[in-house]
Amino acid sequence: MTDLLPVLYGSLVIMTPLLLAATGGLFAELSGRLNIALEGQLLIGAFFAVFAVQYTGSLFAGLAASILASTAFSALLAFVSLKLRSNVFIAGLAVNLLANGLSVVLSHRFFNTRGLVALRDFRALPTVELPLVNKIPGIGEFLSGHTPYVYAAWLLLLLSWVAIFKTPFGYRLRACGKHAEELAALGLKPDTYRLIAFLVSGFFCGIAGSLISLRIGGFVPNMTGGRGWIALVVIYLGLRRPLGLLLAAFLFGLAEAVANYVQGFNIPASLVLALPYMVTFLSMVLVSIMTKKRNSIV
Repeated sequence: MTDLLPVLYGSLVIMTPLLLAATGGLFAELSGRLNIALEGQLLIGAFFAVFAVQYTGSLFAGLAASILASTAFSALLAFVSLKLRSNVFIAGLAVNLLANGLSVVLSHRFFNTRGLVALRDFRALPTVELPLVNKIPGIGEFLSGHTPYVYAAWLLLLLSWVAIFKTPFGYRLRACGKHAEELAALGLKPDTYRLIAFLVSGFFCGIAGSLISLRIGGFVPNMTGGRGWIALVVIYLGLRRPLGLLLAAFLFGLAEAVANYVQGFNIPASLVLALPYMVTFLSMVLVSIMTKKRNSIV
């Protein structure tokens, strides 16, 4: 059990950006507009978090800058897809490419590098010891001692569940995805709720992006490593439910944590590095099978 604790602890750390991005993406998905620009929003958020911390020395400023940048990119996607009626998938891919290129251009302009930015005199993110929980053998070492991001992700997931399933806003948001015409007949504008959903996804991706870069104290091109795409898989593997998102995100976090743990064993490096993506692929196959069976029953 002691040998498994580092793996389980690492799983919670790794799953946090996935859970945040998937939670934000869930709002857009339920509104009937899948946000495939999560990857770009994570990346631009990660860059601006480092950018702000480099110039201000404040982690809070980094978090705020990341949220603003990611939300701005989400607003851009919403404008192009909702106002200009562009294909949301093509627009999302364009946003991803824009984030990738813009981060390199800005790093060259302000830091004279080709994307790589290392923070000066950076201190590790603070950790939080949970009272009483940290004294429980085994469980305390697993659940306590994480950064505030981990606990914020759980809290935001709970608040999202309340907002989606227990408020009039949530009912109307879900109606946008399945009964948009009926919603419009009541005098409500589905695109207004879709815009809010896009902005919420940008907010969540901003938090996740800042965690990705501030956790290592710097920015590296393409450092998100496909987490935005995996977050989309998390949404569907989690059956578009907050609890399902939590379990699916933990599955991917566990896969990557195991891959990191077994690197010291006599296992081909290519197989180890491919493990998280193998889990992603198999999960996509599972989601396809489940969706096909559900549709055949209906």
